[in-house]
Amino acid sequence: MGEWSQFRPGDKAPNDGEYMEVGEAAFHMGINNPQIVKLKKGDTFPDTSNHNRKWKRMFRG
Repeated sequence: MGEWSQFRPGDKAPNDGEYMEVGEAAFHMGINNPQIVKLKKGDTFPDTSNHNRKWKRMFRG
């Protein structure tokens, strides 16, 4: 089984890494100035700037 790919405020981070706010239309339109947070495994996700947004891990490579 895989891990979740999107997280709500208050959820615990499954891994160390940087997470970015994503929205309902983020795939097509993007979000202007999305919040980016750096969390360690077990840290709690902070509130998003909009109730329709969630957190998604940023992969760099």
